[in-house]
Amino acid sequence: MRALLAYKRGEPRVCAMVRAPTPQEEDRRRICRERKTLTAERVEHVNRIKGLLFAQGISDYEPLLRKRRERLEEIRTGDGRPLPEHLKAQIGRELDRLELTLQQIKSVEAERDAMLSPSDGGTPAPGAMLKNLKGISPEFAGVLWSEGLFRNFSNRRQVAAYAGLAPTPWRSGSVAHEQGVSKAGNPRLRTTMIQLAWLWVRHQPRSILTLWFHQRVQLNGGRVRKVLIVALARKLLIAFWKYVTAGVVLEGAETTAA
Repeated sequence: MRALLAYKRGEPRVCAMVRAPTPQEEDRRRICRERKTLTAERVEHVNRIKGLLFAQGISDYEPLLRKRRERLEEIRTGDGRPLPEHLKAQIGRELDRLELTLQQIKSVEAERDAMLSPSDGGTPAPGAMLKNLKGISPEFAGVLWSEGLFRNFSNRRQVAAYAGLAPTPWRSGSVAHEQGVSKAGNPRLRTTMIQLAWLWVRHQPRSILTLWFHQRVQLNGGRVRKVLIVALARKLLIAFWKYVTAGVVLEGAETTAA
């Protein structure tokens, strides 16, 4: 109560207020989250089918191919026998679940693409702006927008802190020690930014941040690539925030049209 009264008196540093997303913004997050869940289910079905067949000496069957059912009728065990009846029936039911998962993934991806499409007035949506950058897939653009960049941030420190990429220095007397990133923010956004940082170095070689990364790696003899990639992820997230809010294009970045 004392902290709330102090905040109402105009003392902004006494506490921080949580900015809860609207029901529409919270519901929009479900698209990319559901796709991640369905992708994990697809991997489980594929691994289960391959495991059942590998026990029979079969290692060249791919359940994700279009002719998976025709191929199932043709394969033979390692000693030349046809597949046992109940095993084939079990694999068939696994294929039914796999095909249903693949169909649901396509439906979720269609909803995601609709979310990233330009608005009716022709103004590019923030998600579409991110997708136009080379090296950013529709899935990455959807996660960046729905998990973090839709929020209103006052400065770049708030952006980095929300993703858990802000540094956490520790000082006591004459001792100053860096403890790494806080990891206190959105884990989905943080994981996506780390993955995107590696892809950014590969697909945006002339970007100013990519040049900065290579320069710092050379100065340190190539031993701190994993540490610097986290710093690059933080800088990229701040650059994307400036890009979708103020239209500031990162120097040297290429678009898919180019």
